[in-house]
Amino acid sequence: MLAIVLLLALPFCTAESASSHAGSTVADSYPPPGATNTAVDTYFPDASQVGYAGPTPTGAEPAAIVTAVPFSKVEDVFPLSRPNSADGADNTFNVMRQWGNFAPMYSVESFGLPDTSPVIPEGCGINAVHLLMRHGARYPASDEPGPSQFASKIHAAASKKGFRATGDLEFLATWTYKLGVNNLTPYGRESLFSNGVAFRYRYGELLNAFTDLPVFRTTSQDRMLDSALNFAAGFFELRTYETDYHQEIIIEEINFNNTLAPFQVCPNANSDDIGNFGDTKTSEWADIYLQDARRRLQPMIQGLNLTIDLLIDMQELCAFETVALGYSKFCDLFTEEEWEGYEYYVDLDFWYSCGPGNPTAAAQGLGYVQELVSRLTHTPISVWNSSTNSTLDSSNITFPLNQPIYVDFTHDVVLASVATALNFTSLAATGPLPADHIPPHRSYISSQIAPFSGQLVAQVLSCPASEEPTHIRFLLNDGVVPLTGIRGCTEDSNGLCALPSFISGMHERIGQIDFAHDCFANYTMPDPDSIMDGRCPS
Repeated sequence: MLAIVLLLALPFCTAESASSHAGSTVADSYPPPGATNTAVDTYFPDASQVGYAGPTPTGAEPAAIVTAVPFSKVEDVFPLSRPNSADGADNTFNVMRQWGNFAPMYSVESFGLPDTSPVIPEGCGINAVHLLMRHGARYPASDEPGPSQFASKIHAAASKKGFRATGDLEFLATWTYKLGVNNLTPYGRESLFSNGVAFRYRYGELLNAFTDLPVFRTTSQDRMLDSALNFAAGFFELRTYETDYHQEIIIEEINFNNTLAPFQVCPNANSDDIGNFGDTKTSEWADIYLQDARRRLQPMIQGLNLTIDLLIDMQELCAFETVALGYSKFCDLFTEEEWEGYEYYVDLDFWYSCGPGNPTAAAQGLGYVQELVSRLTHTPISVWNSSTNSTLDSSNITFPLNQPIYVDFTHDVVLASVATALNFTSLAATGPLPADHIPPHRSYISSQIAPFSGQLVAQVLSCPASEEPTHIRFLLNDGVVPLTGIRGCTEDSNGLCALPSFISGMHERIGQIDFAHDCFANYTMPDPDSIMDGRCPS
């Protein structure tokens, strides 16, 4: 009887009565304050003190990128729960792949070369590999206020009389905001560790060619450094990784040259009328694709006007809550068509803000391309006309030119800009993107270019296999990219380009990009915007 009395005394939150905590922010902290105790720690000696490790002979390094047939694709998102759409009758529809740059990385089938795979072509050998990788899944960034602002509006509405949530939105009466800011989620950390393990399986054999410890690079942002460290722990070995390589941390801040965060030294990339031109296009499209959702969901909530912006916030919350908490009720509020609309919303933003349709995109990617050519030719950079850091890149300690494995961590917008600077024209084949409808067979899809843990890999090969490299090819999230946009790179079914031709073509491309003008000059966006190569039209 006592249990019944206590149960009845609890305040129930129904559709008629919203909790006063609805929309409030919840934050937890671990480890507990004062949990570290040196005196207690002496009871837990580490492995070097305990000893008795047993025999540990190491086998040969793996080289799955040469031998693995079939290739192991990235498809699973365990331990996340795969969400459904509001009309989720089609079990093959993957909501996660509609999240644009908030999607977890998956293996892309093809960028126009369906008969090849990431595995090294038969008869070729792998000489070196260059990895440019995005950080792992994170909480909303400090410049992405949408999700937290949505929570604030829910909290303000629920604190007033007349607020009511019913039907599919009833959960908002007790929902609280549990997301942090900027740093990696547990899934983000796990994904980077797993990617480090996978990279060791694919390219571990190249470690045999090192004569000194590798130098991997990242930036000073918390999520960037954590991504690099989690990757290294997976690639090397958890107990020894800190002494197995050198971790270079480049300052990421305004006016600090950094090819992994070039937007910090490109003012036009941060301006509303140029760098954020994609906002204009996304607003036009959002007013089209979310009208049905607004009509369907507004009757389920009283005391809050569901604007188009709030509906976008809800779609973003689906992605952020899933990668942070493992599941989100926001996901199944939207139909498959509305999720496809959101994916295209992000595509528009990327195309016109940091992709082929923005005049600063190639300039932002220029510095990394110059570093890539320097590494491929083993020639120090001598001209400093981009985001390259002359202090770091002039040193053979912080910028070595003889490594068989290079690993750099960056941001989603930089992956998009580098792909533009490299002139991957297959990605822009169906552009520019219209803002009033989704093209039926578009070539530019942001989730395939810059998802969480997204990766651009350059494989330096010898065909036929030998000690001297002869060819190069690129994988973007495991999809082989045609290089026919680069002068001298002919059509090839395996995506190969002769290394001398690629280097010559890159020198030409570098000469075409005017960093000073595109990043600093006073100009206006063309209207209509028909840019397709990421450069300001003359």
